[in-house]
Amino acid sequence: MLEYLRNAADKPVAKILIGILTFSFVGWGVAEWIFGGVAGDNTLVKVGDKEITMQQFNLEKSREMASMTREQQRAVYADAATGQALNDKVLSTLTTQAMAENRANDLGFVVTDARIASEIRDFPEFQLNGRFSTYLFDSVLRNSGYTEEDFANVLRSQILRSYVLGAMSVPLNIPDFVVTAAYDARYGQRQIDYSTVKFSDFAVDNPTDEQLKDFYAKNPHVVPEKRTVSYVLVSADMDKPDSYDEGYEKAIKVEDDIIAGDSLSAAASKNKAKFISLGTFDAEHRPVDAILTDAMMSNIFNMDEGLESEIIETKKGFVIVRVDKVIPSHNAEFEAVKQSLVSDWKREEQRKQAYVKANSILVDLNKGETLKNKQTATVSRTKGAPTDVLVAAFNSDIGTNSIVPGSDAFYVLHIEKEIAPKQDAKQKAALKKEMQNMSALEIMDDYNAFLIREYPVKVNEKVFNRFFAK
Repeated sequence: MLEYLRNAADKPVAKILIGILTFSFVGWGVAEWIFGGVAGDNTLVKVGDKEITMQQFNLEKSREMASMTREQQRAVYADAATGQALNDKVLSTLTTQAMAENRANDLGFVVTDARIASEIRDFPEFQLNGRFSTYLFDSVLRNSGYTEEDFANVLRSQILRSYVLGAMSVPLNIPDFVVTAAYDARYGQRQIDYSTVKFSDFAVDNPTDEQLKDFYAKNPHVVPEKRTVSYVLVSADMDKPDSYDEGYEKAIKVEDDIIAGDSLSAAASKNKAKFISLGTFDAEHRPVDAILTDAMMSNIFNMDEGLESEIIETKKGFVIVRVDKVIPSHNAEFEAVKQSLVSDWKREEQRKQAYVKANSILVDLNKGETLKNKQTATVSRTKGAPTDVLVAAFNSDIGTNSIVPGSDAFYVLHIEKEIAPKQDAKQKAALKKEMQNMSALEIMDDYNAFLIREYPVKVNEKVFNRFFAK
């Protein structure tokens, strides 16, 4: 391959902007067992016919981290959310690339050795005094841990993906009349008249018990489902193979004892594990506990009463969860919520009276009478009146009269006229660019959806949970 590169003609081509070879492999805690301990089961994700291995993930993550500042790198280590965001980004990048390569193969795209040679000779990293240097080529590959064949394959994949996705970067032609229509809609104004009828303007006496009961029958207070939960934790350092294996063996013994009839607490005590009682809680008010991630909460609230989970891998170790009791959602007793109903009842009564008043004003307005307590305003889509009024002002026709409901008032609205915006060439150019970008994103989203359907992503749960268990 190298001999071919040395002899290939130097043809001008568009540079493929990849930095695969120029980064230094920053340390990010890749233990030796990552490369060896799971060698028999090393596929992280399968995309169509292509497999993404942990080695590929590690290399891509190293490349991403090499482009970061030291502060950003420290944040990856120190903040779990930042580290997870980076993992998600890397996986997303790799799966997208794999889908594009699958599509390129299905379309029969081919990248010849001559094209690869020409591209490599054009890399500035491999040039000395404006000419391709075999010494620089050998040195950079050696320092980066790549063979000539490995790098050629990486570059070939990059070019194939550019064949598939390159068309998505071509700006779309947005007709001028479309831009003008969008500009007028965005920057146009309207002149409106409106009257405000506040709920608080109406005095309401305290309700009787009968009135409260009738109100509660129509507006019951639902107590959410609650669950009483406990679990056993077998602590383990999940990043160390010996600790992982030891913890898993102990977790299996705990599971066997539970199946044999032991309670969670007894099985934990017998195997020197931790037993934790979380008490009773609902889905929106979880106890403060490191294992209660969103995924764990979802598992807990999908389990049946009296059952234990399978062994679950977490960052703290291995967990077996039990749902001791399920208290279904139900309507609260009237007496338990009676006092809290009073303010709700009063507000509802004020709202009713405010609506009656607003409707009376609207009837008079429709008869041709002057709008009472009128406010006149020239409004845009974002300012000039309360938000609810603005929305209604641009969703109705000129000359329309209507009642607009708000959070604490009703508005009687009359739309008087439309005011065309002044034409601004710079604003229209910016709007056209925005519309081009939005259209390109929509097309890309549609194409990605097609690729996902055509080349489904399948996650190897065993490997994924070992590396990314929360």
